[in-house]
Amino acid sequence: MVGGEVKDSSKRFDRNYFDRWYRDPRHRIATPADIRRRVLLAVGVAELVLQRRVRSVLDVGCGEATWRAPFVRLRPGIRYEGVDASEYAVRRYGRSRGVRPGSIGELDRAGLRGKFDIVICADVLHFLSDREVERGLGHVHRFLSAVAYLPTFTSADEVEGDVDALHARSARWYLSRFEAAGLVPLGLDFYANRSTAHTLSALELPCG
Repeated sequence: MVGGEVKDSSKRFDRNYFDRWYRDPRHRIATPADIRRRVLLAVGVAELVLQRRVRSVLDVGCGEATWRAPFVRLRPGIRYEGVDASEYAVRRYGRSRGVRPGSIGELDRAGLRGKFDIVICADVLHFLSDREVERGLGHVHRFLSAVAYLPTFTSADEVEGDVDALHARSARWYLSRFEAAGLVPLGLDFYANRSTAHTLSALELPCG
């Protein structure tokens, strides 16, 4: 649950940060195998909803864009766009991995074009201010054509790893903000926009 999205001057999202939370076996939360499984899940859910192959993915708070390679291997030719606030990540991987500067609250200024079959914002929202979450979810809806994958920790969860600046909010708080942004929960941290959700059956929607 790490990335360069958090706007906190006390946190430095430099190479040392990513070495610690992404690569060091003593501290990292997600292994390459974990990321591959999450990519497989995201592609499967999106293609079930779309009834076609996934063609594009937007990864917000992507860090070093470690999700890019599994997506490209699984769906060669996919359009991957990463957005992150870490100057280090953008400088090092901007050209090679498609990482551009920005944050979820300022996606409208990131120079993105069109909509994306999948929008990912993994393990980021719980580090942001209330206002940033609300503004960012509106941008997610704007750029989303099918399924958003938004893994987020709440006050009911036991959290390991980088907990500095984490906001312990209730699940109800997040669900109300997702609803206000036009995002309908599908389960397992997946959400569809309202225009997509109406094509799903009642039992495919947990709250249906």
